[in-house]
Amino acid sequence: MREVAIVGIGCTKFGEMWDKSFRDLFIEAGLMALSDAEVSGAQIEALYGGNMSAGMFLEQEHIGALIADYSGLTTNNIPSTRVEAACASGGLALRSGIIAVASGYHDVVISAGIEKMTDVGAEKAMDALASAADREWEAEVGATFPGLYAMMARAHMHELGTTREQLAQVAVKNHYHGSMNPRAQFRNKITIDTVINSPLVADPLRLFDCSPITDGAAAVVLVPAERAKEFTDTPIYVKAAAQASDTISLHDRRSLTSIDATTIAADRAFKMARLQRSQIDVAEVHDCFTIAEIMAIEDLGFFEKGAGGPVTLAGDTAIGGKIPINTSGGLKACGHPVGATGIKQAVEIVEQLRGDAGKRQVDGAEVGLTHNVGGTGGTVVVHILAR
Repeated sequence: MREVAIVGIGCTKFGEMWDKSFRDLFIEAGLMALSDAEVSGAQIEALYGGNMSAGMFLEQEHIGALIADYSGLTTNNIPSTRVEAACASGGLALRSGIIAVASGYHDVVISAGIEKMTDVGAEKAMDALASAADREWEAEVGATFPGLYAMMARAHMHELGTTREQLAQVAVKNHYHGSMNPRAQFRNKITIDTVINSPLVADPLRLFDCSPITDGAAAVVLVPAERAKEFTDTPIYVKAAAQASDTISLHDRRSLTSIDATTIAADRAFKMARLQRSQIDVAEVHDCFTIAEIMAIEDLGFFEKGAGGPVTLAGDTAIGGKIPINTSGGLKACGHPVGATGIKQAVEIVEQLRGDAGKRQVDGAEVGLTHNVGGTGGTVVVHILAR
């Protein structure tokens, strides 16, 4: 197996992009990535596009062919594959592209992610997101996506002592990071009181505990590591690309306070990379709800179980802290166009490792991690990248 490098990145602004279509967004992100890598479309040998639910949001399927067609890649008749793993679709598209290059099947590959979510009403959007859980055993009996994570939050608070203020601090910290990110959907700073006094969604989660409905796209260009310097002076090397699965239904899980697929994917990734948790300088984790980030930093092994809330409140996960988490603003502030999120996470880590993150730059960042979750933990993808 060959080592793989990321040599180009592109990411649109995230938000309610009323003036841009699904096609506009993936073309914009792809062109940015190609320009950054200084490659032409004629050099691309394969494309993997992460997308959760264009069929429900846009009534458009056959996304792989659509992306290839409107990106001008059909002249070469390259294989273009739509990758779906709910909210982890982008992360899995990245892993699929890495495997294609590592195996020797292809030399120059684009992994991308795209979602256009705001063209439908809130009711249809929530119905689409509910399909990331078990439709028959959860959604059909009224268990909404916020409701499922609210159960996790209540269990975590009861069993491990996590407080309402600690949950709120996740949002406060991520909004602060997002305020420095020109791509972020929300660039406003907030307070703990703002979160606690926002409208109730599913007890104990309130509006500011929840990631938004978002449009956006992101893309990266992958090549064999030995060819990376042909494209850029600052290649970022893929040290690990790991995936784990678990039951799709929350009620079948071993615990409500952990996502076992995160722990297993992380163990596989660190073994593959031959690195320790202490060597990670910056991480983008899946904070679809504030409780999700607290569980993630525990399940990834950065902190002991039950310590996620206290260390967040103490500032250990902010820029300048022990391990900066979600410097992009995370899903909470940067936004969560579900199919694009896993790729956006990689774009943020690449910028951090290149030293190109501007005001949110983590000093001396050399190794970064991404953590992308599908549903409530049925799929987890973890990548480790290094300068």
